[in-house]
Amino acid sequence: MAERVLITGAGGHIGGYLTAQLLSEGADVRAVDVKPADEWLQRYEDAENLTLDLRLREDCERAVAGMSVAYNLACDMGGMGYIDEHKALCMLSVLINTQLLDASRGAGVERFLFASSACVYAAGKQSVAELEPLREQDAYPAEPQDGYGWEKLFGERMCRHFTEDFGLETRVVRYHNVYGPRGTFEGGREKVPAAICRRVAEARLTGGGEIEIWGDGEQTRSFTYIDDCIEGTLAVMRGPSSEPLNVGSAERVSINELADIVEGIAGTSLERTYDTSAPQGVRGRNSDNTLVRKLTGWEPSTSLEDGLRPTYAWIEEQVAARIAA
Repeated sequence: MAERVLITGAGGHIGGYLTAQLLSEGADVRAVDVKPADEWLQRYEDAENLTLDLRLREDCERAVAGMSVAYNLACDMGGMGYIDEHKALCMLSVLINTQLLDASRGAGVERFLFASSACVYAAGKQSVAELEPLREQDAYPAEPQDGYGWEKLFGERMCRHFTEDFGLETRVVRYHNVYGPRGTFEGGREKVPAAICRRVAEARLTGGGEIEIWGDGEQTRSFTYIDDCIEGTLAVMRGPSSEPLNVGSAERVSINELADIVEGIAGTSLERTYDTSAPQGVRGRNSDNTLVRKLTGWEPSTSLEDGLRPTYAWIEEQVAARIAA
């Protein structure tokens, strides 16, 4: 029989790609999101598509009924601007993971994956741009991103204790800045690669001569291409460890360097203005993949420039269509 798989947050960027991958492997997929179906970034008729509010116990029970595996990607989140200004809303996602874990235990789900974030890492270990890559142990002593990071760290602990106390096999992935085509690129919830691609595309297509950068542009990050993210997620889910594992890239760049790459792909050169009052997050962050490579054999294979090429092309196409309209 085909594996029966629940994917929550299926209307989002990672959820849509994960749904496509598991359908291609022959899984029987139930895709769930709180958004109406016509707002999903990707939707596949071969899946059972449900609009449910997983903050509610009864909707969680409906979601997990008959499922053998659950991927919990559902949460209220966005880019740095969104999570900085909506801390309480982000923290309310704790209701989703709590209710879904308990409903999964009752329904006999065999394995449960929680999508966490690099925002769980201690701020004191990310205070300089040229930092050491973050190891999984660097989440403690706890000092995560306020709001969103605390919710994710609590979700990780819930998974740990459901495994210890109830025997539910859990897996935890810590995503590092996932990007790629068919993701959110406007409206305030987009991540920085999508935001930079959109601003460059708008400037190039309209003849504008500049783009805005949040901060001084010297803050550093690593960015994970969506194909690598899906491969890493499946490797962790199917691997042996219930400990949280990084799913991210070790290729660290500054935001200015990211903008350089996007401008090179677009074939343009733009002036930059810097808004140092805008939300910037930590000064530096990138992923140490030593442990996930040891335990699963996975590591990302897509360079930032190679991933940004299809991402920019897709975003420019969307921007051009909006301008034409």
